[in-house]
Amino acid sequence: MTPRDGSLICPISLISPIAAHVPLARMLAAAAAVALLVTLPGCHMTTNTITYPPTPRVPVTDLVQGVAITDAYRWLEDAAAPAVTNWVAQQEALTRRVLDALPQQAWLTQRLERLWRYDDETVPMPVLDGPRLFFSRKNAADEKWMYMTAAHTGAVPEVLLNPNTWDAHETLDSTAPSPDGAYLVYGVARAGDEDAQLHVLRLADRVLLPDTFQGWRQDGVAWLHDNSGFFYSAKPRKGTVPAGAEHYWHTAWFHTLGTPAAQDQKVFWDDTTKEYWHGVSVSEDGRWLVFSRGLFNRTDVYVKPVGSTNAPVPVVTNIDARFSVTVVNDRIYIKTNWQAPRERVMVADIAQPGIEHWQTFIPEGADTLENVSFSAGKVFAVYLHNACSLIRIFAPDGTFERELPLPGIGSANVWGFWSKPQVWVSFTSYTHLPTTYAYDVARAALTELHHTPIPFDMSPYMSTQVWYHSKDGTAVPLFLLGKRDAQADGSHAVLLTGYGGFNVSMQPYFSTMYGVWLEAGGMVAIPCLRGGGEFGEAWHQAGMRANKQNVFDDFIGAAEWLVRERWTTPRRLVISGGSNGGLLVGAAVVQRPDLFAGVMCAVPLLDMLRYHLFGIANIWNEEYGTAAQADQFAWLQRYSPYHHVTDGVRYPPVLLIASENDARVDPLHARKMAARLQAATCGGGPIVLLQRKAAGHGGAVTLSERIAQTSAEWAFLLDCAGL
Repeated sequence: MTPRDGSLICPISLISPIAAHVPLARMLAAAAAVALLVTLPGCHMTTNTITYPPTPRVPVTDLVQGVAITDAYRWLEDAAAPAVTNWVAQQEALTRRVLDALPQQAWLTQRLERLWRYDDETVPMPVLDGPRLFFSRKNAADEKWMYMTAAHTGAVPEVLLNPNTWDAHETLDSTAPSPDGAYLVYGVARAGDEDAQLHVLRLADRVLLPDTFQGWRQDGVAWLHDNSGFFYSAKPRKGTVPAGAEHYWHTAWFHTLGTPAAQDQKVFWDDTTKEYWHGVSVSEDGRWLVFSRGLFNRTDVYVKPVGSTNAPVPVVTNIDARFSVTVVNDRIYIKTNWQAPRERVMVADIAQPGIEHWQTFIPEGADTLENVSFSAGKVFAVYLHNACSLIRIFAPDGTFERELPLPGIGSANVWGFWSKPQVWVSFTSYTHLPTTYAYDVARAALTELHHTPIPFDMSPYMSTQVWYHSKDGTAVPLFLLGKRDAQADGSHAVLLTGYGGFNVSMQPYFSTMYGVWLEAGGMVAIPCLRGGGEFGEAWHQAGMRANKQNVFDDFIGAAEWLVRERWTTPRRLVISGGSNGGLLVGAAVVQRPDLFAGVMCAVPLLDMLRYHLFGIANIWNEEYGTAAQADQFAWLQRYSPYHHVTDGVRYPPVLLIASENDARVDPLHARKMAARLQAATCGGGPIVLLQRKAAGHGGAVTLSERIAQTSAEWAFLLDCAGL
């Protein structure tokens, strides 16, 4: 028979369910006799057949919102279980055999060694109140960036922190110099685990102070201007809260310099909603504290004078919208999407900060207001126009003055101090290397300070923006990258990638890997899917919660457009996505397995009925919903990729990637999906799992490991696309 999506179904021998009380080790041995033999499809892998490691089925049935949900691979959720460890090792051995046989891997390794190993340093940045400068530097042979300082402009730079001399997997997570540059707070994380531990360095004599801090995942440092101490945020350590709760109850603390953690003061928290994040910032003039509490889509904000023992005064609370506050000259500026889906800026006197006193400073416009920078006595508003940056400059009274000239169509940002004359602008695009400029306010001119010296020539390539229609008729923009003389003749190997969630916009930026793909002869397509922030909150909401299927329809619509317009064919169209983008490609391949030649699905969410039970994932309920609520369970059940894998379907090759130290998405999703797809696919594949070692949500932390991982992973895609 043929399913509705047109993909082929054929008979397949499945491992029979085995009684749950049988030890997993015995089940693994029993299952080995019926391991699947899979013939590879139209991909270009050199192997003809593949034998998957035996994977027992241990059905567990839950009644969720009155619906019986059976999960045969629940046992793979327990990463510490010996049976799971053994299974992962077998999968890893298979994956290495498949990937290491690809000839593209050696070429990629060689290219990335050339493209990612170069001498570079960032533009030195001054502190607010002093001559000292801070910047980062790396040498071609280095595995990690060093953190540098110079006593003043023109002084000889010095290495302040050199992570290359630390443990191989320790990384510099964050840096926060004091306003006068006398002290540096920095965070050290390990193997991508995002568990930054703070340290304080006194620069005058390079002495590491003995200060310690509360909790784990310490970040968000904000110094008082007299150097007496600073605010920071952290999560509670294990043992101080019920098991599992250490991922929540984020709290802001104040640390007095020279004291132990036990003396830190708890200054901002919530006892009722565990998912809230808390932070404290200090105004540029050092006179005001801004307290923020929020989730992804809503924020409460309070203010109070530095040194006051009174409770903070509410600016805005209990409104389902995003608010960010900046204090300048005793006025508060509030950037918000409240009653303005494309965002606006409001203003009020700090003596009367309540919402009833707000006035419009920058009204909502046709373009989406992305960022606001208060620099050099001007207000720089960074907008998105069809996912590309525009920067408009406003006077202190809100009068529009002019647009800031950019080098082209791409992505830009602005930063500086309100009280200082310097303004810095960053710019990049798909064909423009990341570049930092100085902006002269008086002359309205940009001067290049630095561009990233990646040795790649983008002149043969170009990007263009096209529009296509999704399933429901919605017009969606898509960036298409390729050679300048590329013709729509159906011959191109196209990499299609996207994200579509959390208000994240897919703006043009230079990617070495896109460049490598183009160099290999392919094209790249990046649609701006609903769920992102390209067109404001309405566009975001059109792709979240009950509307999540719109994101998948937009992505599939992009693939269909690429085929219909004869840029490619399903045999040369591959897809890639990570995190929420991993959910995207996971849903796409399950819903339309006939449309793609290969899939790279990295650090994904795939079991959407249980995702909220692991790690920090419950904070994503406002984006996805949760199976704990009946109506939301219905949304999730309709598309949860893991639950929509169909036995006997010919699935294309899929590389599922997880990271052992992923602080955001539990690797269980990739493990379970690999098992389910391996059992279900008929004549397709290979379906392989790569569980990265010493890596976090963003992958490896040393350059050598990143090159090795990326070469193997992208070789898979290149091979699937026939490059």
